[in-house]
Amino acid sequence: MNYRADAVTMQVIRYGLEAVADDMGHNLVRMGRTTIVKEIMDINCGVLSADGGILAQAHLCPLMMFSLPTTAAHMLRRIDRFEEGDVIISNDPYLGGQHLLDVQFFSPVIVDSELVAFVANIAHQLDMGGAVPGGVAGGLTEIFQEGLRIPLVKLYRRGEEDLQIFDLIASNIRIPEKTMEDFRAQAATTMVGVKRVKALVRKYGLDVFRECTRMLTDYSEKRVRHFIRDLPDGDYRGVDYLDDDGQVDEPVRVQVNVHISGDQMKVDFEGSDLQTRGNVNCPWACSQGGVFYTMVGIIDPHMPLNDGTFKPIQVTSREGLVTNPLPPAGVTARSQTMTKIVEAMLRAMSEVVPDRVVAGSHGQACTNSFSGIHPETGKRFSYIEIQGGGAGARPGKDGPDGQDLHLGRFMNTPVEAAELENPVMIERYEFIPDSGGAGKYRGGLSLVRDIRFLTDVTWARYSDRQKFKPQGLFGGKEGSKGSLILNPGTSSQKKCKSKGVDQLKAGDVLSIRLPGSGGYGPPEERDPEMVRWDVLNGKVSIESANEQYKVFFDEEMNIDLKATEISRAHAEAVHLGDD
Repeated sequence: MNYRADAVTMQVIRYGLEAVADDMGHNLVRMGRTTIVKEIMDINCGVLSADGGILAQAHLCPLMMFSLPTTAAHMLRRIDRFEEGDVIISNDPYLGGQHLLDVQFFSPVIVDSELVAFVANIAHQLDMGGAVPGGVAGGLTEIFQEGLRIPLVKLYRRGEEDLQIFDLIASNIRIPEKTMEDFRAQAATTMVGVKRVKALVRKYGLDVFRECTRMLTDYSEKRVRHFIRDLPDGDYRGVDYLDDDGQVDEPVRVQVNVHISGDQMKVDFEGSDLQTRGNVNCPWACSQGGVFYTMVGIIDPHMPLNDGTFKPIQVTSREGLVTNPLPPAGVTARSQTMTKIVEAMLRAMSEVVPDRVVAGSHGQACTNSFSGIHPETGKRFSYIEIQGGGAGARPGKDGPDGQDLHLGRFMNTPVEAAELENPVMIERYEFIPDSGGAGKYRGGLSLVRDIRFLTDVTWARYSDRQKFKPQGLFGGKEGSKGSLILNPGTSSQKKCKSKGVDQLKAGDVLSIRLPGSGGYGPPEERDPEMVRWDVLNGKVSIESANEQYKVFFDEEMNIDLKATEISRAHAEAVHLGDD
């Protein structure tokens, strides 16, 4: 059958490429050896054009995808020749990567001796060496402390493992028997992806494939330009703060400046702090990704994501800022800054499209690594825990409870999976009442997870929002702050820093308490029946219902209409007086 490049074929090829990326991701999850891959799903996969631009990505972790094109551009400059079966890897944040734990894999798609595309994936590894087991330590001061830094090298040549490179990597990491198997799973995933893309090209023909992918990127670019064109021209600003950098106990300012003119948007980070001594610095590809992610969510999260989507949005940053650091700055905890970029972008865009933004979320990545010797096997283990908090309230809807950060969208680690593989006991895992900011639409609730350790462990972590609450929007209230509490309710109770490394003893209990999220709209405008439902379901306390929402109940928990009406009328009068 002869196919031609038209709108229908373009969409068929689009969904074909997305299916390839999704299947790669799910295959990687099934083959993964570590909970960070098979449970949390801290991965993403994609198909790139022959010049490294995105053609399609899997519906997985958004933050990881934006680094692949930047790394691919460096790869095309550094690799002279691509052959069938090659697999190129890198984890270098200064070559477009994320942090050293996120390792990128690329395989060329070659049809009739011609380079047609690349398939790629990226996955968070259990350990990549460095000063601290598990690698997720906040407060390190150089990238050299953070682990093994891999430039763009061929891990497989014409389908064969390069055993010397495998040995080199295995000799520098703590649990090679798991990490190297995850490497092999990533490589196998790209090899399957290559076959699937080849089949698609051969079915439709190379000329039709290329023309349809060109049409697809043009289509995405036009959609974005059309949306921006309808926005009011102007300059808009958003600001958020990190608690600290893990080294200096001072806030770190993140500022985004949005400039809209015609069908173009320019975003810069002037006003942000200089790169920090601690490792919250955000590699350039990650800073761009925070802007792109926010705008895709505002425009249409279901639109095709490809190279054309981002052409109308120009992102720049002066070198040496926390948003564009210079080596050898540490970057492991870069997600703390990346999430603040999203929060600041949402704040800036709330002036432009108030009906398309959400209030402040928990706005950080609470990532913990627990490493030690398993008392039953005598072998080293490393257990990575990423927890979700409150998601910001939306126009017309409450914020989702217990959701991961904007850019991650990770799954949680089930209690059974954590306890089956590691010497831990999860003693509590539940929502925190009143952690969602009050509003016409309530912020999502955060989570608390209490972990008892059955052996001594090294605890490395980075998190945030222990000092600055998630912001509310348009009269909505702030969400709660987070905390890390060691041995809660005992004489040895201790509040721990959000970033750092500590030694925990067998029997210690760590309570991980995530930040909440902001509300949207004035709380006294919330439907009293919704407040009653929240109270009955343990999401809002009676005290908060009275104080924040001005809703009162009788002894049988029916709404006291008269008391509620009087209280809300008084609150409105106070607001009018303030105005």
